[in-house]
Formats: sequence, C-alpha cells, structure tokens
Amino acid sequence: MPTTLNPYLSFRDNAREAMNFYQSVFGGELTLSTFGEFQASDDPAESEKIMHGMLTTSKGMVLMGADTPNSMGYTPGASISISLSGDDEAELRGYYQKLSGDGGTVTVPMEQSPWGDIFGMCTDRFGMAWLVNVNSAQGAAGTPQG
Repeated sequence: MPTTLNPYLSFRDNAREAMNFYQSVFGGELTLSTFGEFQASDDPAESEKIMHGMLTTSKGMVLMGADTPNSMGYTPGASISISLSGDDEAELRGYYQKLSGDGGTVTVPMEQSPWGDIFGMCTDRFGMAWLVNVNSAQGAAGTPQG
C-alpha cells in the first residue's frame, strides 16, 4: 500500500454530525469509534464522543475526523483547508453546492480563475474551509499554492 496523505478534522462535540454530513455529500462508507469503545477517556461525559471517524469513498477519497477531548483547546477551522480537485466539473460543482449550502457560506464563487481552472472556496456549516478546483486543459493542475 502506498503512503497516503489524508485530511484529519477536529471537532468539539459534533464529529458524529459532521462526518455524517460529509458522507451525505461524498457518499462512501463511514466508520465511527467512540472514546468509550476504546476506554480512551476517564471522563464518562466523553464516552459517546467520536475518538476516530473515517469516511472512505469508492472514488478513493478518505476523510478522517474526531471530537477534541474537553481537556484540549479547540478553535474550529483555524488550521486547515481541504482541497478538492479533478476534471469532473459536474461532480465538483455538486460537492461545492452541498458544502456551501445548508448553513455554509460562499467565500469565492465557482468561476474561471486567473490560472485557467474553475475555482471556488466555501466554508461549511461546521467552520471547515474548502477549496474546489476543476482542472482545465489550459490551466495548471490543482489548486493554487499559497
């Protein structure tokens, strides 16, 4: 198995809701494990919180997430953006619409970018920032670095 890089999202008390939402956006198989299942917290109030969640789609996407224990600090969405890129414009626009809808916000509308691709940014209702890039024949592959 090759080395992979997967985003891992942190939440405060709503990882189950967030991971179920992402499954409704991307489809796939979702597995959730609680702190209680692994005796990973001495705090009984944390027994049903998600210690590890993993969403795996048939298209090869993997998204992981967990609740942050009460003993640790937490700032939602402060240190991560998630990039979705590819060639299927309809698929990527669909993800963008679902992520930016239902309590999410549009940061940059999906439109032609200076590098030639179709690009948009949004923040979902859980405070996560998403970059969505549709690769074009003339544009540089992937989202801009910066």
